[in-house]
Amino acid sequence: MIMWNLTINGTDLYHILNWFFIYSFLGWVWETFYVSTKHGEFVNRGFVSGPFCTIYGFGAISVYLILKPIENHVLLLFLGGIVVATVLEYITAVLMESIFHTSWWDYSDQKFNFQGRICLGVSLGWGVLTVLLFRVLHPLVEKLVALYPVYVGKISVCVIATGYLCDFCRSASAAFHLKERIPYWEQDLEKKRVELMLRLNVKLESLELPKGASPELLREKLEDSEALRILSEKRLAFQKEFTEELRAYRKTLVNRTKGNTRRFLKAYPHLNRGYRMRHKKDKK
Repeated sequence: MIMWNLTINGTDLYHILNWFFIYSFLGWVWETFYVSTKHGEFVNRGFVSGPFCTIYGFGAISVYLILKPIENHVLLLFLGGIVVATVLEYITAVLMESIFHTSWWDYSDQKFNFQGRICLGVSLGWGVLTVLLFRVLHPLVEKLVALYPVYVGKISVCVIATGYLCDFCRSASAAFHLKERIPYWEQDLEKKRVELMLRLNVKLESLELPKGASPELLREKLEDSEALRILSEKRLAFQKEFTEELRAYRKTLVNRTKGNTRRFLKAYPHLNRGYRMRHKKDKK
């Protein structure tokens, strides 16, 4: 087929597609391992159900093709990787938020972030990964693709692409309905949050000095470092209990769902960011 002979920046489509699915799989392995380790349970990280994070595949191929002319300059690769990967990440975030009305990642709690979609720390990481891509990873991927016959690669790409498209359609269908369900989950979470806050306030008030306490009693309490330490520990314990109960309730809400919806909620805890931002604007 003529399609396989098409080239982009000197690289034929056959190799691009093989590399794309390999990088998508490696990205899924990394994301799933990282998130599963962080949460202490298996989390299938990816938009589709299958073992692919295509943003990694698309990102790796884009970075490679765009920066290939400067592959012999490490510093330029580092800086180019920061720019290209960050732009791709930002565009992907905007597109997915516009299409599905949900946020798939959020860097709002990170320093030097922009709109919660990109941040300096992650961008620097992209630069390092770009250098590793050219110096270490891509040579290995090229050798891997060279191990099997071309006809095997063509058949594999066609089979995987067909399965991926079917998987993508199912996942996209579930993602389109998230915007309808998230407000109800947020309302349930908010009710639980208010309930827990009231209980927390009652517990915290029980730790405070009684109203009308004499200056002598107040001075004694302030000078008693052991009493202050115990008081601080109890406050932290109550706050931790509040956080854990809210997290457990969210997990209960997630477990009430099924299929791709449950997978999305487990893998992407910031899906409700878009709803919260719109709700905050409406209040203003």
